[in-house]
Amino acid sequence: MQYKGYPELFILLFMALIFISCNKDQKSNDENQPVPEESKYYNSADLSFLPELRENNITFLDQDGQTVNVISFLKSKGLNMVRLRLWHTPETGHSNLQEVKNLAQEIKGEGMEVLLDLHYSDTWADPANQTIPAAWQGLNIAVLKDSVYNYTKRVIQTLKDQNTMPAIVQIGNETNSGFLWNLGKVGGSFDNNWPNFGVLVKAAISAIREVDTEDKVKVMLHISGTDIAEWFFTNVKTQNIDYQVIGLSYYSVWHGTGLDMLRSRLDNLSQAFDKEIMLVETAYPWTLEWNDWTNNIYGLEDQLISGYPATPEGQKEYLKKLNAILKAIPDDKGIGYCWWEPDWVAYKGTTAEDGSVWENCTWFNFDYQALPIVDNLEPPIEQ
Repeated sequence: MQYKGYPELFILLFMALIFISCNKDQKSNDENQPVPEESKYYNSADLSFLPELRENNITFLDQDGQTVNVISFLKSKGLNMVRLRLWHTPETGHSNLQEVKNLAQEIKGEGMEVLLDLHYSDTWADPANQTIPAAWQGLNIAVLKDSVYNYTKRVIQTLKDQNTMPAIVQIGNETNSGFLWNLGKVGGSFDNNWPNFGVLVKAAISAIREVDTEDKVKVMLHISGTDIAEWFFTNVKTQNIDYQVIGLSYYSVWHGTGLDMLRSRLDNLSQAFDKEIMLVETAYPWTLEWNDWTNNIYGLEDQLISGYPATPEGQKEYLKKLNAILKAIPDDKGIGYCWWEPDWVAYKGTTAEDGSVWENCTWFNFDYQALPIVDNLEPPIEQ
């Protein structure tokens, strides 16, 4: 007998085996490729006052009046990141490295990310105050550069060692005029000082990158307001600073009540500098009343935005609008917001003159019960 079809069948089977083998190898290679990380939108809050509030035995409540742990409660409402400030050697003992370590462990234990706010000062750093740590007073630029590098590396390594690496690290806080004055000061009569600023910032970034061997940490530069943003980040660009996130503070009491102007400026910044943008500080009052004798920052009608009254519902709608603005930034460059100190209630009693200036901008009322805003930390965006 002759089996004329067998050679053709053999060839077909052979080709099929080759095809299957190639597909298997390709699939194996594809499986080994890193999966692109999904872009994350951060619903964040700065809870740096929380240890002090806990020391004063403040009991927070949910909407039903049940006692809650603030961190786990806000996580259940949609919070996915907590911002923590770190001071170098604070006199108060709060916001030091040990306190940050403890909070970072609690935050990570809840499955949330950490945003580390390095002030590079022993106390509050902002546009009007950038006091160099006492330990670094009198240093020249070369030694200060080394100090910034070594300090930053120690902090980041410490957090890495306990498995609490931050997702974002900001180099300085509201550095409109630089930081580590006067060596790192910029603007005005110090406008020729940008090389010093660049050297110090790059020293900090170098330390982060050396510890963050997987290159997962995003570096943020943070200023207050948007009016000088183009000037600031243009000068940053001349220093070839490698950062990923533009961080901005926005409060209507200081930065104007025009949300259309805010939206326009954020869009322009994202296009001009090709960076992600985060409103890393914002807040809004739910009342203009007060709960202690400490003068509040917000207290007048002309500090408010038209259409957003100082009511629980007005506060909730304000955050909804900010989310819409951030999510509308081109190319998904808006990566979230951080509400500044939603827990900073009047914690020293109703007659304290050194209590909270922020008691009416919190997410909890004067009975420490959660306000409506917590049910809508990332509301759906209306088309």
